[in-house]
Amino acid sequence: MKEISKLMDFRPDIKVLDATLRDGGLVNDFYFTDDFVKKLYRTNVKAGVDYMEFGYKASRELFDAEEYGKWKFCKDEDIRAIVGENNTDLKISVMADVGRCDYKTDILPREESPIDLIRVATYIHTIPAAADMIMDAADKGYEVACNIMAISQAKESSIRTALEILGQTPVSTFYIVDSYGSIYPEEMARMADMFLETAEKYGKKVGIHAHNNLQMAFANTAEAVGDGVDWLDATYAGMGRGAGNCAMEMLLGFLKNPKYKVYYAFQFVESEMQKLRDEGIVWGYDLQYMMTGLLNQHPREAIAFTKDGRKDYARFYQELTRLD
Repeated sequence: MKEISKLMDFRPDIKVLDATLRDGGLVNDFYFTDDFVKKLYRTNVKAGVDYMEFGYKASRELFDAEEYGKWKFCKDEDIRAIVGENNTDLKISVMADVGRCDYKTDILPREESPIDLIRVATYIHTIPAAADMIMDAADKGYEVACNIMAISQAKESSIRTALEILGQTPVSTFYIVDSYGSIYPEEMARMADMFLETAEKYGKKVGIHAHNNLQMAFANTAEAVGDGVDWLDATYAGMGRGAGNCAMEMLLGFLKNPKYKVYYAFQFVESEMQKLRDEGIVWGYDLQYMMTGLLNQHPREAIAFTKDGRKDYARFYQELTRLD
């Protein structure tokens, strides 16, 4: 049974990470104005958020820089233009995808960079490559976390093996990533227990990154907190790929920690996130994303459905389930 103290008490080990630029960037190809990013940075500082993820360290050999905004690539000088020396308690994060980044050259030694945390994103089958990236980042002086994606499609035995491999690396945090938004809270509790078991063995922390296909992103995050998960991802107004993520304003309002100031989150959502919606940027729960969540499928088909402006939901469900 869940410990009420883990839901209601002040938990000094809790860390909140803002992924608005990174996961939200998947919605608008990372085209955020510098004004938006500076306001987001200042909001995170005032709200007491622990980490702000600026985007990806994507390979400029694999991705055309003309097709994306700069937060797809997160050059150190671009981050510095926003944060300066970052003389605040807020730490800076970027994500590096296995097979999609030139980490040996693009991730500089920590003392030369404004970045504090490298988050390595991997699938179960690329864990050995992720381990190499973790070692490289740790050797350069960074904090390192690892996001294990598409966890809902992985076998328990494979997850346990992956965690054992990661446990023997210098990674600080294992992340449960519900990439398809298909996990329910009861399943999340079992997943958290599995991750926490290995984390305790190796002295690691556990984090959660939830998607909202079944409107469970906040519920799963709250569930994970009650189970003892300490690192929590969220985005303002839930902005993220497809159905989006756990909403920052909901999470900060939920956490019993006086350092988090939800008022500033409300201010930012009101003044900035609504502008993005008014400009026609679309994210958040809708039937097409619910369908891929129910079917435990990648949301790419639902994203295409949305971009095409389709409303034939029943027909789309037939296509997903191949009922024709």
